[in-house]
Amino acid sequence: MVSNMDEKCRYVVILIRNKQNHFFYTMANDREVLREIWDGKIPVCFTLDTEETCELQGPDPFYLMVPKLSYFPVCTEKVRKHFIKHIESDSKQDHEMWLEFNGIPLKWHYPIGVLLDIYSNDIQLPWNIVVHFDKFPENVLMHCQNKEVVESHFLACVKEADVLKHRGQIVSAMQKKEHSSLWNGLITDKFDQFWSINRRLMEAANSEEGFKYIPFRCYTSEDKYIQKLVKPVNEEGQRKTLKHLLNEVFPDQENVEVRTHGIIPPPETPLQWMSEHLSYPDNFLHLVVTSS
Repeated sequence: MVSNMDEKCRYVVILIRNKQNHFFYTMANDREVLREIWDGKIPVCFTLDTEETCELQGPDPFYLMVPKLSYFPVCTEKVRKHFIKHIESDSKQDHEMWLEFNGIPLKWHYPIGVLLDIYSNDIQLPWNIVVHFDKFPENVLMHCQNKEVVESHFLACVKEADVLKHRGQIVSAMQKKEHSSLWNGLITDKFDQFWSINRRLMEAANSEEGFKYIPFRCYTSEDKYIQKLVKPVNEEGQRKTLKHLLNEVFPDQENVEVRTHGIIPPPETPLQWMSEHLSYPDNFLHLVVTSS
């Protein structure tokens, strides 16, 4: 069980609490938050399913530090190469690799950090994940034959978020090479390259009101999330907080708790600030919600 936040998570929470009395914050002043979130990684131990190996003794596990902001298909090519030669098949290269934790197929289109938050109560580090090449769970997972599929999904999410924030005007004005630069900055772990493009997506057209709507997804289970149109300010122009969002999305529930990036943000945290600094690279806030 991931019971204690590491020092980076504690540092981000302190920064959040220190900014409670302010409304909108410049990205430059909070660059350290963006950097701490970007640098988050988790150790994973990958093992091949024992029923799929062609040997009496299965191959050694494969250990890897994976970025929380990325996606499993992007950073597990070495894992595939390590295990593929040990499976029983004549056409090994045609088999699609998929991952499982505690008997549950892991959705590749969820950022790794989101999966970590969803299953945080059951995870011990290193995170033990089972690798499969057989019996693909068609009714649970979407197919992902290559990294281009992940890129397409990622850019679709970025476009959706921009429609919510800026009516789609920022992404539509970008050139294709800028879309590629955004994606390549993420998968090659180049913070400055990514943010040289992404900062435009994080600029509010109206500094007093912020974005048109806050792009977010609230996860209540591993296979369900909720989206709703929520503005960063109310009708009187006053800032909304995380608590306001939860009241709008879950009006009949009390004492709900949110986890994102491994931290539990204070309910008084302004939504606009969260969207600018705690969104994943796809520009969505991914909030795992549980009853406290």
